[in-house]
Amino acid sequence: MSTMAASRDAQPSPLPAGVEIILDLSRLLSRTLHAMPTGIDRVELVYARQLLATIPGQLHFAAINPFGFYGRLPKAAVLRFLDETEARWASRETPGKAALLAAAAGSLTRLAPRRVPRPAPGIRRYYLQASPHHLHRPERVRAKLRAEQARFLCLVHDLIPIEFPEYARPNGAAIHRRRINTMADCAAGLIANSRATADSMARFLDVGHPVPIRVAHLGCDPLPGGGDAPPPIPHPYFVMLGTIEPRKNHLLLLNLWRHMIETLGPERTPHLAIVGRRGWENENIIDMLDRCDAIRGHVHELAGLSDQSVSALLRHARALLLPSFAEGFGMPVTEALLGGTPVICSDLPALREAGGDIPDFIDPLDGRSWLAAIADYGDEPSPARARQIDRLEGWTPPTWPAHIATVLELVRDIDADGGDRA
Repeated sequence: MSTMAASRDAQPSPLPAGVEIILDLSRLLSRTLHAMPTGIDRVELVYARQLLATIPGQLHFAAINPFGFYGRLPKAAVLRFLDETEARWASRETPGKAALLAAAAGSLTRLAPRRVPRPAPGIRRYYLQASPHHLHRPERVRAKLRAEQARFLCLVHDLIPIEFPEYARPNGAAIHRRRINTMADCAAGLIANSRATADSMARFLDVGHPVPIRVAHLGCDPLPGGGDAPPPIPHPYFVMLGTIEPRKNHLLLLNLWRHMIETLGPERTPHLAIVGRRGWENENIIDMLDRCDAIRGHVHELAGLSDQSVSALLRHARALLLPSFAEGFGMPVTEALLGGTPVICSDLPALREAGGDIPDFIDPLDGRSWLAAIADYGDEPSPARARQIDRLEGWTPPTWPAHIATVLELVRDIDADGGDRA
């Protein structure tokens, strides 16, 4: 054992003696053939890293692997898997299909599920899941809880497919309702990524079966350095970050850009970088991206970028634009602000939690105000942009250690109460 590991292990545990945490890594295992992560992928990996740093002696890993088998995962193999996953995400080169298949085969072989040991006398187990993976199949969740003899804790990301079914995939609302029902029926405690999400979940829960909910904002880590290479977008430009789907309101910005080009002329119109993969139910957005000649050359669709490339784009942008209709929290807001990039975003409770009083908030339906803000921020000098940069001086970002501390506090409280929901 290294000196650092020995020192860390010697620190007092924030959990009572006899408590064990089993962290579910099913989501990460299911993503071994994907070169780039989603936000949920990142959260599950951060949970693993933070818990390893905080409660290494009381932490175990488990998963339902892509072949449907459940079991414990050897810790040494998990550590190697986490390192390889982070390296893949950070790579500037997208690996080929053959390389991804070979790496996935090696990882899944090393992470073949092992038998679940019976708990020793006095051991209390808590099964922690940071993703919605398999929650639409409650029988699987109950089976692993029986195998572990554990109480269930889960992170709630949002209830958007239920509250706004028009933005979900076909049948997405029904699937998500099954996930939320599984949490309501099985969980001894829930963690919400925002007060807005907690309020939505509280409205959904059966009043006869209350489940404690704690709010823990998602932590914010600095994006990696992007090197000195200039971004491949002419200045000045703005960035929109996120999956291309109707909920994100890309159509607003695409129509505004068309309007600016037609009224101001191409020379006076800033550029827009749309960063994210193409999602679902987005035919109108894709039609504009693929077929609208008026915005060609000024709107740049970028997918599969490394973290370094995204970081470079954000650092040099006039602002991050986020005109969403609904959000669970808003990690792009905190990531941009932490890097010193101003944010113009929708006036939503979750985004106000993420950004505090730093961003400029605009109703997602108020196209004129968005147009005025973009015009101001695109100028040099920009009074509104300068004011936001001044406000950034007093901003404190949410941190992952604080998030995990809230999770472990919930475990302690449930353990002290005897945790009657198993």
